[in-house]
Formats: sequence, structure tokens, C-alpha cells
Amino acid sequence: MSDYCSQNKLAWEYDAYAFWCRQMGEPADRARQIAADPARALRRYADYIGPCEGIRIANICGSCGKKAVPLAVLGAEVTVFDISRDNQRYALELAEACGVRIDYQLCDVLKIDLEQYGGLFDVVFMEGGVLHYFHDPDQFMRIMHGLLKPGGKMVCSDFHPFTKVLDTLKLQQPVMSYFFSEVFQGEMAHARFYDEETRKMFPKCSYRKYTFSEMINAVIGAGFVFRRLDEHPAWDNPDVPGEFTMIADKPCSCCDA
Repeated sequence: MSDYCSQNKLAWEYDAYAFWCRQMGEPADRARQIAADPARALRRYADYIGPCEGIRIANICGSCGKKAVPLAVLGAEVTVFDISRDNQRYALELAEACGVRIDYQLCDVLKIDLEQYGGLFDVVFMEGGVLHYFHDPDQFMRIMHGLLKPGGKMVCSDFHPFTKVLDTLKLQQPVMSYFFSEVFQGEMAHARFYDEETRKMFPKCSYRKYTFSEMINAVIGAGFVFRRLDEHPAWDNPDVPGEFTMIADKPCSCCDA
């Protein structure tokens, strides 16, 4: 495991299971909400992913299973790749409470075994702030490309690069030049929900934030065909960007891109 991924693992295993129970409810309680309306639990991603029945989905950095489990309820065969054992615990308990199965691989995403998982998935899906945990976008996107079957689709939703210069999502992370390209140390995502003394105890994460051109060029450079880019408003301010979703395909060898 790379040094910075090991560092991020420490941060994401610090009180994470207890945090999810407080934030989302006990797995059994959350499961009842998902079972009542799994498409609603997926939010906008249901439309991007499309019909789930019988397809294989790789959920990258799938965290506590809040999207993987609804996908499984809708009929997908889901494999989560994530670094946190606490996340894994909550996700597997949530899946069990929903009466579905997910495969949860506890691993460094950069070291996914492509001998085992390469070319296996119809959809690679990630959301909610993933890319900034990886320092080399080209390496990351090559792995995403390798996971997909020919004709497969990547759905990548993340924080808008505008959040580099203005904290539109109120994540309490430092702002910087849009073109700043260095790695930096910062709080993990959940630290802001704790009191100041506990907050100081959280291990730090190692971040690298990107411009749109860096992300798009990494997608194209990995061999994807770029299909769509949508920008979404900040969670509580419709006038500024907060998130984006990009869709890209792995071309079929039997057809033109």
C-alpha cells in the first residue's frame, strides 16, 4: 500500500463506524429507508447508471455502502473497493439488513488485482469526493478503464473543481489557487462534525486537487471515450457549482468509438 494511501486509511478508520451509525442511523434503521425507495437513495445517480438488474458494478471508494446497497437492492451485482475496515463493517451490516449481498474488497484502489477484476464490470461508479485522495489522475483512470468490459461505462461524480477556490460545499477545507497542483495535508471529511478537541486527534489525509482539464485529459488518456459532463449546484446555494458528473465509455473492440 502506498504511503499516502496508508495515511488515508488511518484517517478513514478513526471512529468511522460510530460516525455512520450517528449520521445515517443504525444499519437496520437505514436498511428500512433504502428498502422503501432504493432509487431515491441513489439520487441523481439512478439516471446515470440506468437499469441495474443483472449488471456488474464496481463502486470505487464505496465507503459505508450508502450507494452500493441500493444498487444491490435494484438487482445489480456490486463490488465495493474501499480502504476502511470501519466502512466495510457498516456496509456489510447494511447489506445484510436489506437482505442483499455485496462483495466488499478492503484494499488500496491503486492496487486492485486486474488479473482478477480486469474487464469484469459493466459500470464503474464513484461519487462524493473520491479523486482528491489519489495523487496521479492518469494512474487512477487507467485502473478504472481496466476494470470495465469493452462497452462498459464509467460514472464519476465528484466535487466541482471550483471548490478549490471557494468552499461552496462548506467542507471546511482550505481554498487555494485553481491551478495549485501540489499534494497537501488536510482534515478528513468527517472531522468537522466533531468537537474541537476530538477534531485535533483525527489523522490527516493526503490530498491532491485537480482542474477540470486535468481530470478530462486523464479520462481521455486512459482510453475512454468521453460522453458527457454535467455540473451541479452546491448543496445549499443554487447559484454556484458544487459537484459534477462525467460519463465515459470503454470502447468496444468490434465498433468505432
